[in-house]
Amino acid sequence: MATATGALAALERLRDRYGPGLAGRKRGLLKRLDRARLATPAQVERLHEALCFLRAYPDDARVLAQAGRMLGRFDRRADLRRNRAALADSGIAGTPIRYRFFWPTARWLAHRWPGELRLDRADAEAGDNIGGALPQLVTPLEAPWLRAAAPGYAALDRLRGRQSDATFLVRTIEAMPGDSFTREAFYDALDPSCELAPGRGTPSRTRAHHPATPVAFQRAPVRRARPALRDEIPRPPGAVRALAPAAGERVIELARGAMVTRSRDLDAFAYGDPRDVRIVDDGAGLAFALIGMPPERRTLLPAVYGLLTLQNGVPVGYGQADVLGGTAAISFNTFATFRGSEAAHAFARMLACVHHVLGAGSFSIEPYQLGAGNREGIESGAWWFYYKMGFRPRAAAARRLLRAELARMRARPGHRSPGATLERLAQWHVFFELDPARRRGVPPADALAARVASVLARRVGGDRGAALDACSAAVLRLAGVRSFAGFSAAEREAWRRWSPLVLTIPGLARWPARERRALGQVVRAKGGRRESDFARAFDAHPRLCRALLGWR
Repeated sequence: MATATGALAALERLRDRYGPGLAGRKRGLLKRLDRARLATPAQVERLHEALCFLRAYPDDARVLAQAGRMLGRFDRRADLRRNRAALADSGIAGTPIRYRFFWPTARWLAHRWPGELRLDRADAEAGDNIGGALPQLVTPLEAPWLRAAAPGYAALDRLRGRQSDATFLVRTIEAMPGDSFTREAFYDALDPSCELAPGRGTPSRTRAHHPATPVAFQRAPVRRARPALRDEIPRPPGAVRALAPAAGERVIELARGAMVTRSRDLDAFAYGDPRDVRIVDDGAGLAFALIGMPPERRTLLPAVYGLLTLQNGVPVGYGQADVLGGTAAISFNTFATFRGSEAAHAFARMLACVHHVLGAGSFSIEPYQLGAGNREGIESGAWWFYYKMGFRPRAAAARRLLRAELARMRARPGHRSPGATLERLAQWHVFFELDPARRRGVPPADALAARVASVLARRVGGDRGAALDACSAAVLRLAGVRSFAGFSAAEREAWRRWSPLVLTIPGLARWPARERRALGQVVRAKGGRRESDFARAFDAHPRLCRALLGWR
């Protein structure tokens, strides 16, 4: 056992080092560990992480093949099976995952792996919630019997037949009257804990891989240096490839799996639109899967895209870009296995992707990403990561706090900001502008929402449906559009949702006709196939930008 332990430690020391002779040493250690039996759950997980890293950053084809073989049969290892319970929620193949999945993810899992998705019956509160909700999901004759007959999980067992309890619950809610938003609200109010048992093809970090990505071997040390954003962002990615819907769906499933196996959720992945998926190939094995959402799930203002970071096809991180008026609010995360390697480089190239594909030249990071209400952000020193990349706060209080902390660092080399200081710094957004003369801010969403509410309240005596119809007709006239002929259902709905916001624009009727027609194209694009078309059209309408956002 000492030999296996020593081999594992040696592999961890070598895994991110590259140069003459190192590939052979890694292969020898991998072969020894392939036959070894590790003693503890922690050692099994450490081997797993090293294999995932080497699949993403292989020295050569032989290292890649050996790591791939070991990952492909990792769930059959005796030491993995022996430690299965201790490795629950690790995302390793062959182990269960427990999480309070939100509705779209629970629905996806119930359809893809109906026998493996189960309710966690240790969650007594969810059992009570389900017991109270079930009478609303059955026939009128069954409802009184259910109220009197059995508590939540027992009642579910009386109804579900051969289906798993979680799959039965999901499918019963799917059959409810109403729309997808109603069903989502109903399920999320129950807030059940679920367990995804390991099964054939269930999501795992072990086998997560996009096979269509070109392979690049690591000939030089990983890029740990911080790149200069003003140099990196203008440099375009190698290629941008739109995927057919079937291929797009496979990429969305890969992204959802990356979230499930790490007990996370991201709407842009959970509601991903297979018709709006692109692979942005940045070269040297780095790529981004850019995933949009279907029109019915888009926000009113920013165009929202999820980004899955791939290194040689392995998911190594993710992010989100909310783009409006040439600015992007960025979320970024590197998965724990790959931190300390090329995170800064990947972040810079993600900004380049957002710049070249979505048209953003100004970027912001919100407080949560910096650590506000986010312990992981504080512990990882996220605020200083973005500061060192060139992001700066604008709020006067934040700048005063920053100056004081920088003075402490100059006075005491080696000083590290305490958590309390990072929490205070994280209260404000930080910004980076590719062109400092074109300074942008955060969209005033609350103020715009208040204006919309005022427009709707004044129209048609409080009948909001009739008010939306009236607003929609008024905007048709202002934009010089005769009718909705040729509009898709999604484009008509986008027009209806946007129309009260358009009517808050002062002096709109006095705009030149061509600018009002261009405004109509912006609104219609919100319901188009790709939301990036909306982002580009909005940014290309400076008068609209000034009117709604106050940006010049």
